[in-house]
Amino acid sequence: MNDIKQRILYEDNHLIVINKKCGELVQGDQSGDRTLADDVKAYLRETYHKEGNVYLGIPHRLDRPTSGIVIYTKTEKALVRMNEMFKGSGVKKTYWAIVDKEPEHSEGTLVHYIIRDSRTNKSVALPVEENGAKLAKLDYKLLAKSTRYFLVEVVLHTGRHHQIRAQFAAINMHIKGDLKYGAARSNPDGGICLHARKVVFSHPVKKEEITIIADPPEDNLWSSFMNSQG
Repeated sequence: MNDIKQRILYEDNHLIVINKKCGELVQGDQSGDRTLADDVKAYLRETYHKEGNVYLGIPHRLDRPTSGIVIYTKTEKALVRMNEMFKGSGVKKTYWAIVDKEPEHSEGTLVHYIIRDSRTNKSVALPVEENGAKLAKLDYKLLAKSTRYFLVEVVLHTGRHHQIRAQFAAINMHIKGDLKYGAARSNPDGGICLHARKVVFSHPVKKEEITIIADPPEDNLWSSFMNSQG
């Protein structure tokens, strides 16, 4: 909890936005592990001298091994409105991914139909629609390359389970460290090189446009790609 203050990307009376680390849980699951939400609540309790249970709304989630922007709400009003925006197209989400293969085209659009297997907590991206499959669409753009890896920017048009991971795997392009979807080896921290880089949305109460950008984890590969972006 002691570094939450340094990872706050935006905070006001209605929202608190955190740069999540790889491996952190956005909210509780069957593991029972401590969550980022627990740490944010502890920060709010300590900073604002709150007693008892601290309210914290969770309008969206990031996969545990990914990093980047997580939006929490401090009020129920903000939660209801952010939920509506996430369900629709009110939040523009941009991700960065480090992958093991250069895309065939420097930019383009991927369209698949995703089926989720809850038993394995994994999704499969299919080229044609099948019963129960949901449309998945994203735009991608190659930003930089090194000797072995490639930095790709992704703009999501839908929000399916493991969407980027599954769609990239469907074109034989794997996110570094993502063993579940075909990467050759794990990362030292157990995370994957998928980072929620930017969100743009209308503030749920103030109605002004908010743009939030999160730096990726501080390791040599991410840093080299960051430097290449100026």
